[in-house]
Amino acid sequence: MLLNAQYGAFLRLSNVMLVLAVMLVTALSFVLPAQAAQPIRLLAFGDSLTAGYNLPPDAAFPVQLEKALRAKGLNVTVINAGVSGDTTAAALSRLDWALADKPTHALVELGANDMLRGLSPEQARGNLDAILARLKQAGIPVLLTGMQAAPNLGADYGRRFNTIYPDLAAKHGLPLYPFFLDGVAADAKLNLGDGMHPNREGVAVIVQRILPQILRFLGA
Repeated sequence: MLLNAQYGAFLRLSNVMLVLAVMLVTALSFVLPAQAAQPIRLLAFGDSLTAGYNLPPDAAFPVQLEKALRAKGLNVTVINAGVSGDTTAAALSRLDWALADKPTHALVELGANDMLRGLSPEQARGNLDAILARLKQAGIPVLLTGMQAAPNLGADYGRRFNTIYPDLAAKHGLPLYPFFLDGVAADAKLNLGDGMHPNREGVAVIVQRILPQILRFLGA
């Protein structure tokens, strides 16, 4: 009788332990792979600085950024939606096409071509405003990157252009990386012969500098 009672107690304990083990495995199945189960698709929406003008494919900003993010353990695909020569107006006209790639997040890098062509800062502001509103409507979180006007365009133009990015970031409640070319602009060693587009090393500097903010933006 004593042996039977001990055996019964053993079976009951075993069943309890089995139930607890199943509960633990079930809980971990929801917690541990949650990040891996939902990959991030980051839309890099921009102009030649994003597209990788005159660079080998593996040297472009989206490729170097994706490599850096994956090295941090993030399951991220960076979609190269950069088109060389794009103004803010041209980018706005193709935004719905870019959204067909089903991004979960977006990085917006635009305005340099408007500035280089001396186009109206007010028009650039309006186009960027519309782009950000459309992304918000689609439920896509955005990191906005800024551009700075060349000094030769004059103080008035510079003031009207440079305020576009902080103003829109505040209006839409977005994180802002103030200057996409920070640490690279005007450095001949980090640019192609035209002095405007970063070379491979220049892109690497951009990625290194912007990476901490992108990690925060992605919640990593």
